[in-house]
Amino acid sequence: MATAICQAVHAQSSDDGSPRLVQLTESVFRVVHRPMAANTSVVVTDEGLIVIDATCRGQGNPEWLKSELDRLYDVPVKYVILSHDHSDHICGLQVFDDTATTISHRNTRKHIIREARNTSVPDIVFDQEMEIHLGGKTLYLYYFGHTHSNNLIQIHIPEERILIAPDLAWGGTDKALVFPDFRDAHVENLIDTLGVLSKLDDVDIVVPGHMGPTTQQSFLYFRDYVAVLQERVLAELVDGATIEEILERVTMEDYSDYENYDWWLHSNVISMWDNMYRWREPAFNDAPGNYQDAYPIGFPIGDYERPE
Repeated sequence: MATAICQAVHAQSSDDGSPRLVQLTESVFRVVHRPMAANTSVVVTDEGLIVIDATCRGQGNPEWLKSELDRLYDVPVKYVILSHDHSDHICGLQVFDDTATTISHRNTRKHIIREARNTSVPDIVFDQEMEIHLGGKTLYLYYFGHTHSNNLIQIHIPEERILIAPDLAWGGTDKALVFPDFRDAHVENLIDTLGVLSKLDDVDIVVPGHMGPTTQQSFLYFRDYVAVLQERVLAELVDGATIEEILERVTMEDYSDYENYDWWLHSNVISMWDNMYRWREPAFNDAPGNYQDAYPIGFPIGDYERPE
């Protein structure tokens, strides 16, 4: 086992873009390959390995990982953990079905089956919390409710002071727009959960959904951005602004130093508008052009005409 860890650490020095395992703590490794690809983490113990998430977008895919783990270690993958159901984070993990038990939140399994995701179908599901004990290591799996999706979980290994927090932080920087839209998010609970994660004990390293490690400070920066975006979009909605007007006015220029600002602000504003549109009921009035007339329930899409 020690020889295998030395080999994996040495692989960090490679800078040719090929996939490699980089050691983060005593037993936790991260697959490094294509920038922006979803992160894969591996927990190494004397009794077996635990794989957390995977991506098919790059050379460091599950097929490569399985071969690499077989080469480095003389113990099998015992568990595969799916952080949530989004395809780019769990693609191809069925390659470990020959030795591993797959674990996820209860809702993840439903999405995987309905959407026919290209991944391992979970064998074990949980609702709020779960512990995994393997080779003297304990992993705590937490579900904080509907945040980025209705099935996203966080994986904490307090003994090694590391938190694997897919899609609630962005790697390599503390300040970032973390995801492109709020399509299946619950904004209120997302804001609350980011606050909880920022105060979680026994965390020095945060492994985000994409890019390299970051810190708990990233949760606070993202929480601030989401809360302000929600407040500004909601204020415009209450004033009766159209989505076109909101896009012109809600520029979030005071957050222009955040990573992904140029890429994702437009879709962040639109999806926050959509989220808040469904979240509130506007006051009714008979004034011409009032919000309820301008944007009726169901939206005036296609040849739809509201009946007299």
